[in-house]
Amino acid sequence: MDSLDRILLTLLNQRLRITLRIGKIKKGIGRKIHDPEREKEILERLQRKNKGPLNEEDLKEIFGTIMKVCRQCQSY
Repeated sequence: MDSLDRILLTLLNQRLRITLRIGKIKKGIGRKIHDPEREKEILERLQRKNKGPLNEEDLKEIFGTIMKVCRQCQSY
């Protein structure tokens, strides 16, 4: 379990680093940080790929929180 947690932490930090780069690009071209339609597409794609046992509601909550944190980081 500890090694899985370390892997998750590494992947989350990797995602945030990429998010920060994307945020700079968006700001540079005048695009909004928050794109609800894009987030909806991502969640739908993940739901289709999910084979469980993670249920749909928990998947939405987990990835919704990840996307929220990423948006907040882009806003700095």
